[in-house]
Amino acid sequence: MGACSSSRSSSSASASASAMDAMALHGHPRPHPAAGPIMPYADADRTLRALAGAAEGFGRHAIGGLHGPLYRVTSLEDDGHGTLRQACRTQGPLWIVFEVSGTIHLHTYLRVSSHKTIDGRGQRVRLVGKGLQLRECHHVIVCNIEVEGGRGHDVDAIQIKPASTNIWIDRCSLADCDDGLIDITRGSTDITVSRCRFSRHDKTMLVGADPTHTGDRCIRVTIHHCFFDGTRQRHPRLRFGKAHLYNNYTRDWGIYAACAGVEAQIASQCNIYEAGRDKKTVFKYMPEKAADRDDVVAGWIRSEGDAFLNGARPCLDDGGPAVFRPEEYYERWTMEPASPALKEVVQLCAGWQPVPRPPDN
Repeated sequence: MGACSSSRSSSSASASASAMDAMALHGHPRPHPAAGPIMPYADADRTLRALAGAAEGFGRHAIGGLHGPLYRVTSLEDDGHGTLRQACRTQGPLWIVFEVSGTIHLHTYLRVSSHKTIDGRGQRVRLVGKGLQLRECHHVIVCNIEVEGGRGHDVDAIQIKPASTNIWIDRCSLADCDDGLIDITRGSTDITVSRCRFSRHDKTMLVGADPTHTGDRCIRVTIHHCFFDGTRQRHPRLRFGKAHLYNNYTRDWGIYAACAGVEAQIASQCNIYEAGRDKKTVFKYMPEKAADRDDVVAGWIRSEGDAFLNGARPCLDDGGPAVFRPEEYYERWTMEPASPALKEVVQLCAGWQPVPRPPDN
């Protein structure tokens, strides 16, 4: 599969902006030429550190290791000189790149400290056995790696908890772990997950731990241009927080596509939900009782411009007006109408990509 090229849409906030530009400013789909859908992050691969601060959505301020030196991973061992683990535990900013391709067998969670960029462009690096753990860390970018086969109790491909902020997960392929693929819980917030591929898994993405963790009301997550490829449920399952989903492609789920638990707010815009042969319910509501409340309530979902294919049933309730408006939090995002062309490009461009490592200018 060749590298996926992209072009970023833009919008004008001037008083003379056209109607199309006004729509784009607020995240609404705008028409583009017949060349096909416009994907985000056109300039992110121009230079090595152009990723810093380039995310769309709630994780847009993540700078990773922007101000740190380059660290070159030269060993595929679990630990020791030149390893990824050594880089991740080093205090202070680092921009981590790989001089080798191959599989790293992790014996324990790989804990990532603050101000790190794990940049897999230019190589193909696969983490197996355990996953990445982001605990009380800030400004982390993880780009273009594969994580699969995480084994053990509570082992996720990427675990973000507690109280981690300004995180961007981009172009990662995640599959087959004993717990989740991405868990975002315990007060972690301002996170973007983009252009990732999720496959061969059951409980895909949990956002918000459980009804006792009322501190998760602060959670804000953006998920866009991701491909949920036959994963069974939780795309995501959300409690308490806010999630903005746009231009994702979810197909052939086993229970439901997305679930709103206690007090959750899900804004679903221009996503493609394609049901499999058996399960057709797209949105599920899960009533629960928050630890500091008396009532048992579910959350709310608002669907705008979503495509429901192969008999997919939205099963929406009337709670859409209770859902936050993304434009109240950020001005713009790259979003296309849900279309066959968008479906094709998300399948092609989500997950690990064979892109070269850009120069570090």
